[in-house]
Amino acid sequence: MSTFTATLQSFFTTFLVGQKAASPHTIAAYRDTFKMLLTHLHDTTGITPDAVEFADVNADAIAAFLTYLETVRNNTVRTRNARLAALHAFFAYAAYLNPEHADLIARALAIKSKKTSTTVLTYLTDAEADALLAAPDQTTRTGSRDHTIIMVLLTTGLRVSELTGLTRGDLCLDRPAYLLCHGKGRKDRITPLNKQAASALRRWIARSPDAGPGSSVFTAQGSAYPISRDAIAARLRVHAATAAKNCPSVAGKTITPHTLRHTTAMRMLGAGIDTTTIALWLGHESTQATQAYLHADLSMKERALARLAPIGNGGKRYSPKGDLLTFLENL
Repeated sequence: MSTFTATLQSFFTTFLVGQKAASPHTIAAYRDTFKMLLTHLHDTTGITPDAVEFADVNADAIAAFLTYLETVRNNTVRTRNARLAALHAFFAYAAYLNPEHADLIARALAIKSKKTSTTVLTYLTDAEADALLAAPDQTTRTGSRDHTIIMVLLTTGLRVSELTGLTRGDLCLDRPAYLLCHGKGRKDRITPLNKQAASALRRWIARSPDAGPGSSVFTAQGSAYPISRDAIAARLRVHAATAAKNCPSVAGKTITPHTLRHTTAMRMLGAGIDTTTIALWLGHESTQATQAYLHADLSMKERALARLAPIGNGGKRYSPKGDLLTFLENL
């Protein structure tokens, strides 16, 4: 067994699982990164994965692999950076076990992440949100489910994975109503429900009163399995097309489950709620992730613009009117 192979196995078993207790999603992402890297090395150099040594995984090889991800696999810069982060984590661990490769490891760790372009996030206005909420036909079971899903997403800001993972035992529909959300990074949080969301959930739960507390809240049509993220996205596209008939501006937006999460945040920001509270509500690690909503808040920027003196007014200052104001101005 090569030194690289032994270190890589130790990285997954001893470090990720034993020491960090990394989530299955993290382990799977790191695993896929190294599978692609070793396959790429074999395709370009002919070295079998079992025979790879540290000298073969040098900075040049890693740079070539990152270029392959972007040019051949057409991965985004964000995906490229995520793969690089997995490699950095491994080499940082390997530095303690293999000091004889310190120079090679330092060169690998010196590879920088690429800067990514930022776009203004998409969210719905109140009129657009109302139109989308009214789109499902609530006289049918599927329409009732979809209406409840949209209501919960708009009022709670849950991630779609958090929504699909909800069980009936996670709901408390008495006063005060709330749900227990199993968030990203295995962080649980309690999210309050307003009257409308709680009522919609009660009506939906009443359609299947015999389901146990471990049953999924939202199931795929005709089954007891949880509805998938792709299915929710597809249903939103259907209802967005219906909503566009009554609210034409909906047609110009790509509406995804994350769009509804953005809408929740923007509605809270418009209500004057501070970014720290919004970050806690959405389950963000820090307020830095919440800054994007400030950039998207056009009304806040318009209020700032209104406070600026117009350009070209000759630099005139406000002149007080009346004897009292003149007296105060001359003090």
